[in-house]
Parts: sequence; structure tokens; C-alpha cells
Amino acid sequence: MKPSANEALRRTVGPDRIALIGAGHVGATAAYALMLRALVPEIVLVDSNTALAEAEAADIADANALARPARVWAGDYADAAVASIAVITAGGATHGSQDRLSVAAASAAIVSDCVDGLISAGFSGILVVASNPVDLMTMVALRRSGLPASRVIGTGTLLDTSRLKQTLSQALNVAPASIEGYVLGEHGNSEVAVFSTVRIGGQTLDQFCGGKASPDLSAISTEVRDAGYAIVEGKGYTSFGVATAIVRICEAILRDEHAVLPVSTLLTGEYGLSGLCLSLPCVLGAQGVQRIVTPNLEPSERHALTASAMILQTAFAALPVMTSDDRPDR
Repeated sequence: MKPSANEALRRTVGPDRIALIGAGHVGATAAYALMLRALVPEIVLVDSNTALAEAEAADIADANALARPARVWAGDYADAAVASIAVITAGGATHGSQDRLSVAAASAAIVSDCVDGLISAGFSGILVVASNPVDLMTMVALRRSGLPASRVIGTGTLLDTSRLKQTLSQALNVAPASIEGYVLGEHGNSEVAVFSTVRIGGQTLDQFCGGKASPDLSAISTEVRDAGYAIVEGKGYTSFGVATAIVRICEAILRDEHAVLPVSTLLTGEYGLSGLCLSLPCVLGAQGVQRIVTPNLEPSERHALTASAMILQTAFAALPVMTSDDRPDR
């Protein structure tokens, strides 16, 4: 059937379009945050539950009447195919203190279907993965899509790093934006708060504390690691933090910022690790991941990072992952 004039307009290639695949809590919140940030003039929501996508898009469009002009609508994979960035938020949901890795199999099936829909429709932009467990799902999306590794990016530990800065800011009475430091490795129980990378005004934690008692780093690390579980326990899901992380990644790409952000990407020998996705500081720009940065780690931190990688490697090996050669369109 010949597409209507409106459909033809919708599917015109638009470099300033972002597609959200999954209109649940994270996808809808990310779409709303993108609209408020005024990053792009076109935001399309795609979901297997068409009624949900249409309702969320309509709700966001109502809010947009009081913000900067943007077009927000519920579409399909053909609409998403011409987006410069597609964000996959669909996946298995955890409950309470349930480990993110426990929903890996369910998420892998969902993410594979989303990737199939995108690639079959002709998508060739940058793929951002937010589905949990995000490091494994980034690997699933990479293998399933056949896209270059630089163009498949997981939200990784960007949110955890934000939590680390927020927690340290409260302990040190310093604005979070004035604190540099990273959480690396898995976005999950084996994540590594790399306190050796923390700087405040160019000073290390010990220097900044000036001989006074330093904050309890073990307690801070635990608080940061468990923050997501506490939120899920209280409200049933997380949305605002990860949605903001999604927007920050999209912003760095669209503005070709060359910003250094801790995101999940394919390792090719960094710290002796390769063939898996986890978070390290990455230079992000218009082409996606342009460089992976490897900070000097303390021996204990490097050991913890290796342990985190091994946990992810074991979990990924247990998944029935199909490659791009197994897509239905092949």
C-alpha cells in the first residue's frame, strides 16, 4: 500500500531525530527529558504496546506546548530507522533487591527483537542501550546489529558515577559538579568505585581533607552500589537518573562534544581485557566512542575491575545470543 503524504513526511531522513525503543518508565521519562532539553526537534516513541506509546507521546506533546517547539509522536521502526540516535530502553524489569543479572535472559530476547526491528528497517545511526543488565545488553545489541563497536554504547556506569559524586558532595560539602571521579566496570554489584581518580580542585581526597578524617569510602561505595535497589524497593522502578544519563550521552553525541563519560563499550585490550562490554571513561562525539581512556588504577582497583569483567564474561557466555547473521532479514 502506498504511504500517505503524512507517513512519507514522517519517514524522511532527519538527522535531528531521536527514537526511544520502549515507552515504559525509562523510555517515557527520557523522551520527556529530551524534550525539555530541546536537543532535537523530533522525538519518536516505539513500543510493542502501541496504545502505551501513543498515550505517553500525547502526554509529552501536551507538556511541549509550554516548552520549546518539538514534534513528539508514537511511531514504528521505519520512523526510528532514520533517527540519528536510537535508544533501547525495553527489557526485563527487576523487583526490589533482585540482581540486574537475573533478568539477562529475558532482556536479551527483548533487546534482540528491538535490534532486529531497527536494522531490518535500515537503521545505521548510533545505538544507545539502557536496558538492564546494560553491559550484557550492550554486547547483545553489538553482536545482533552488526554495527561498528564505536556506534553501540551502553549507559553503563554514568549513573553510578553521578551517584558517587552526589554522595561525596554531601560528605565533603562540595558541589557534585566540582568533583571528578569514576565508577567503572559493571553497572551492577561488581562495579568499582575508583577513589584514586577522585579530584576536587585538582586535589586528591586525602589532600582535600587536609589531614582531617576522610569519609568512609567503603560505606560510600556500598551506598552508591545499592542506590538503585533502594529506589526500586521504594517506588518499584528507577527512571529519572537513568533518563538523565541517556540525555547526557545523546547531548555529547549530537553536539560532537568530545566529552569524557564512563559508558559501556567493547574492550579491545584495555587492562588486558577484550571481547566484552563494560564501562571505562570514553571520549564521546558525533561518531560515538572515539577513544577509550585508561586511568592509572591502584592494584586493588585493577584487580576489582578484572573481577567485574570476569563476572560479566561468565554471565554473557550463559546467554543464548544470536549474531547479526541470525537475524530474520538475513
